[in-house]
Amino acid sequence: MKKLSKDILARDAKRDIGAEVLEAIREIKAGGGRKFTVQVSQATEARIKLGQSQADFAAMLGVSVRTLQDWEQGRREPSGAAKALLKVVVAAPKTVRKVLAAA
Repeated sequence: MKKLSKDILARDAKRDIGAEVLEAIREIKAGGGRKFTVQVSQATEARIKLGQSQADFAAMLGVSVRTLQDWEQGRREPSGAAKALLKVVVAAPKTVRKVLAAA
């Protein structure tokens, strides 16, 4: 391991980190660099719109936290009725919160 450390130190001694950072910034500003997109599931979007934790949202929907996590992570799809409710939550989160709180 000591040899590896010496090799790394020798390599790093030749680098100009400041110049590398500036070059990366210029590339990003020019529109280059890697771009990442994150797909948010309908269940996650609905839960975030209501501002609820996974446990609270799962309880509101009448499903287990594990089921909600499976929906959010794309391992499972919600049933037809659950999909419909999720669409309503995304479209009118305040109304859903009000109606379900009164139930």
